[in-house]
Amino acid sequence: MTIPLSLTVNGQAVRADVEPRTLLVDFIRDHLRLTGTHIGCDTAQCGACTVHVDGQAVKSCNMLAVQAADRAVTTIEGIAAADGTLHPMQAAFRDHHGLQCGYCTPGMVMSALDLVASDPAPSRERIREALDGNLCRCTGYQNIVVAVEAGARAMSGER
Repeated sequence: MTIPLSLTVNGQAVRADVEPRTLLVDFIRDHLRLTGTHIGCDTAQCGACTVHVDGQAVKSCNMLAVQAADRAVTTIEGIAAADGTLHPMQAAFRDHHGLQCGYCTPGMVMSALDLVASDPAPSRERIREALDGNLCRCTGYQNIVVAVEAGARAMSGER
């Protein structure tokens, strides 16, 4: 049995028939072939699958695709400019070495954007709190925190 699903992903209307048990992360990766959203733990512990649903960060391995019906989903692929120019937060992660292997980076960036939307100039303590649900096995997090600070400044127009 399948259920018809309509939603918007990265600004584009999407329609598909999905099994009721399909997770949003599987729909994004398998049906839409947007593989920037990663699957890390399948238990909403690592944050690698973080996307925005109606502007708020959610762990897509913990949400059914049908729960996103008639909603707007933004993945890491949807935040760069149409010409491929990186979003300021993505550029900050690159420029400040906020990644190593890169597996956690899409989820970190999406969580950071959620934070900056509500707190345009977060303290380092606030950044660490906001990223608490995102795990990285490669770095010591310091460069990630620095990258989020720089990304927030760039988003507000500061240098």
